[in-house]
Amino acid sequence: MASEPERVALVTGAAGGVGRAVVALLAARGYAVVATDISPAVERLDGALPLVADVADSAAAQRAVTTAEREFGRLDLLVNNAARFLRKPLGESTDEDFERLFATNVRGAFVHARAAAGALARTRGAIVTVTSISGLVGMPNQVVYAMTKGALVQLTRQLAVELAPRGIRVNAVAPGAIDTDFIAEARAADPDPAATAANVLARHPLGRISTPADVAAAIGFLASAEAGGITGAILSVDGGYVAQ
Repeated sequence: MASEPERVALVTGAAGGVGRAVVALLAARGYAVVATDISPAVERLDGALPLVADVADSAAAQRAVTTAEREFGRLDLLVNNAARFLRKPLGESTDEDFERLFATNVRGAFVHARAAAGALARTRGAIVTVTSISGLVGMPNQVVYAMTKGALVQLTRQLAVELAPRGIRVNAVAPGAIDTDFIAEARAADPDPAATAANVLARHPLGRISTPADVAAAIGFLASAEAGGITGAILSVDGGYVAQ
């Protein structure tokens, strides 16, 4: 086992835009980071111990937690970030779409929280989950995706209450549109990407969409001692979208 760092984090979906930003921020703040993703690109991340794994696999979740404790001696933070996006109306959404998104977005967060709870209780640590404004307000053509994100909102509140006696704080960030490849790929499949992008931007009162660094900073705050009195909160990082 390497010498024990002051703080240790486990970040899922670490190879994506937000995941990379979270890993970079946490590493800069002195965390040792175990970074997991289904994509082998996770192995190219700087400042992290990478694991290629399916976030929905409960054995992989336990392996990630065990790796953190074996290699670094502790676990202080779980960031549930892994997700899939889908933009389809109800009539075009398939059973396969439903199963695939719930496996990654919801089961992934559930199995990692379950696996990490014991380790986090030993350090009085924290869980921060990335949900979405799609889990807070209605959105056209996002029925399955929005359902998964709504489930994460309630998972956050439930775990905040259940795990509080063990000293674990549980919060979530709810981004609006984010400037990532994740969104760019979805936009590319749109019949009129430019019009959709303009409409999305118009719904953000600040006049800009969030960056991965914006979301990472919110996660870093909720994980920090400065947020020591906060649990069960859903922090929107959306340029004012849901305030309208």
